[in-house]
Amino acid sequence: MPSVNLRELRNTPQLLAWLEAGEVVELRKRDRIVARIVPESPRIEPVVWPDFKARAKANFGDRILPGADLLIEERERSRY
Repeated sequence: MPSVNLRELRNTPQLLAWLEAGEVVELRKRDRIVARIVPESPRIEPVVWPDFKARAKANFGDRILPGADLLIEERERSRY
């Protein structure tokens, strides 16, 4: 864990680089930890997935598509 003393705290480019890398930085005064500077965690928005079942029903209705049968048939044709 990187650490800086009060005088080195002015070196903001290095401090920002550590924080952007996700590291916790210790603030020291005479080799005693005074504080810890913790980077802000990014906000993760929950993913909203579309309703695939409703979309398939809107596109195809109540039909059941023989997808596996068509795939097997195509593979048989492409062998020869």
